[in-house]
Amino acid sequence: MGTLSSEIFDFFLTSVNDYRLTTIYQSSGSLVLDTYLEPWLLTSIVEFDVCDQSLSYTASSGSEEGYFDVDLTNKNQFMLAQIMVKYWLQKDIQNILQMDSILQDRSYRSFSPANNIKAKQDYYNMKCEEISQRLTNYGYADNDWVSWQNQDFS
Repeated sequence: MGTLSSEIFDFFLTSVNDYRLTTIYQSSGSLVLDTYLEPWLLTSIVEFDVCDQSLSYTASSGSEEGYFDVDLTNKNQFMLAQIMVKYWLQKDIQNILQMDSILQDRSYRSFSPANNIKAKQDYYNMKCEEISQRLTNYGYADNDWVSWQNQDFS
């Protein structure tokens, strides 16, 4: 057994601050939280197609945590966690309840819901660009540039 999914989730949880995730952990424990986070991890695995390690993953089942077949480097764990943040943001932006959360008390109306959604969308777009750049840099990092210079692209 290689890297456990909880190791990726630890990286992810240090990047986000969401009371819903905290509530799930406090009320139901880490296994339920892991099950809740796993779809974002699976989506991240698909997007991280330039990874230099095998991302073969065995999903969690019942009382057993999901795991990768190999021990992932910290760099690869971090990349998966950052991609997870992107999809977490996407879900938060698409949350229709956010659009209906208009406060009635005038003292709390410092920002309109439209401005809130706009700020989240801007942050999401910035995160998408950041991850795209990280994936590009990752893919080019191990290129043999001397061979490229000699027109050997194999």
